[in-house]
Amino acid sequence: MAHAFIVDYARSPFTPAYKGALSGVRPDDLAAGVISAVVGRSGLDPATLEDVILGCAFAEGEQGLNIARCASLIAGLPLSVGGSTVNRWCGSSMQAVQMAAGAIAMGAGEAFIAGGIESMTKVPMMGFNPLPNPRWDDALRAAFMNMGLTAENLADQYGISREAQDTYAAASQDKAAAAQADGRLAAEIAPVATPAGTVDKDGCVRGGTTVDKLGTLKAVFKAGGSVTAGNSSPLTDGASATLIVSEDFARRHNLAPLARVAGYAVSGCAPEIMGIGPVEATRKALARAGITAADLDVIEMNEAFAVQVLACCRDLDIDPARLNRDGGAIALGHPLGATGARLVGKAAQLLKRDGGRYGLATQCIGGGQGIALVLEAA
Repeated sequence: MAHAFIVDYARSPFTPAYKGALSGVRPDDLAAGVISAVVGRSGLDPATLEDVILGCAFAEGEQGLNIARCASLIAGLPLSVGGSTVNRWCGSSMQAVQMAAGAIAMGAGEAFIAGGIESMTKVPMMGFNPLPNPRWDDALRAAFMNMGLTAENLADQYGISREAQDTYAAASQDKAAAAQADGRLAAEIAPVATPAGTVDKDGCVRGGTTVDKLGTLKAVFKAGGSVTAGNSSPLTDGASATLIVSEDFARRHNLAPLARVAGYAVSGCAPEIMGIGPVEATRKALARAGITAADLDVIEMNEAFAVQVLACCRDLDIDPARLNRDGGAIALGHPLGATGARLVGKAAQLLKRDGGRYGLATQCIGGGQGIALVLEAA
C-alpha cells in the first residue's frame, strides 16, 4: 500500500461566533480561502488533485449544497477536481484526512485536499431543526443535544474538580497567548480579507487569564456543576485544510512532506460520556502504528472541555502538560468541522518545527465517539 504524507497545512484565523471578525463571512468563502492558500503555496497544478474532502458538523444553510464542491469551485480549482463533504461531528475534518490517506493507500488517487469548515455564526450548534428520535429517553437525547452535560458527567465519574479544570484552562490560554505573541501561530494562518479589513489573528485567545478569574464564572450546564464558559471551548468560526499526497507524488513534484500518516482509528463510547472517546481511538491508532504513548513527541488533543482532556490523560497515562504546546481549543477556539484537520496539521507542523519522531492528533466526538491519527516525521 502507498503511504500518505502531510505536505502542508493552513487554517483561517479562528474567531468568536456572532461577534468575531469572521462572523459575516460565508463559510463556503472561508473554506475556499484556505484551499487556495494550501494549493497556491504548493506550486502544484491544481488539475493534479483528485478530490477535496471537507468535514462539516452541520452541513446546512450556507454550509449546505455539498460545501466541499462549492468551496472547490469558489477557490478556482478545475472542474475535474471532485468535492465531498463528510460528517463525523467534531471529528469531521480528521475523518476527511483519514479518508484521503485511505484513498492514497488503496491507489484511488495521489493528491487530496482534506480539511473542514464550521461557521457557528451562520449555522447554530445542532443546526436549524434538530429532531432526535422520539423513542429516545431524556438521557440519550441530552447526551446528543447538550455536550456540556456529558462533560459534567465526566467530572462526576472521574472526580475532577473545578479547580483542576480551571488550572488546565488557564494554562491553555497562557500557551496560546505566548505562541501568538511570539509569532508561532502565523505560519499556519491564511489571512482572510473582509470589508472591515484583513483578519490575520485568532480572536478567541485571552491572554492574562488566571485561575482566580476563571473561578468567578458560573457553571453553565448544571446547577452546582463545574463546567463553565472559561474551561470549555468557545463557539467559533473557522476553516482548515491540509494537502495530502503519496510518496511518489511528493517526489515527482518536489514537495517536502511534514509527516507520514502512520496509523489511524475511530472508536465508540457511551454518548453520555462522549468526552472519553479519544482513549480507545488513541490506543487503537498507536497499536496500528506499532508504538506506545511513551513514544509520542507531539500530542494535539482537542480541548472540547478541560475535564474531558484531564479524564482522557488519566486513562492514557499522559501528562496533560505535554499536550497542545501552542495552546488548544479552550484558547484558540473549536469550529466543529474544522478542528480535526487543525490538530493533524498542527501536529505535523510541530514535528517539523521542533523535532521529534511521532505525533498524535485526537479528539472526542458528540454522540459517543473518538478519533485519532498518528504521524511519523518525514
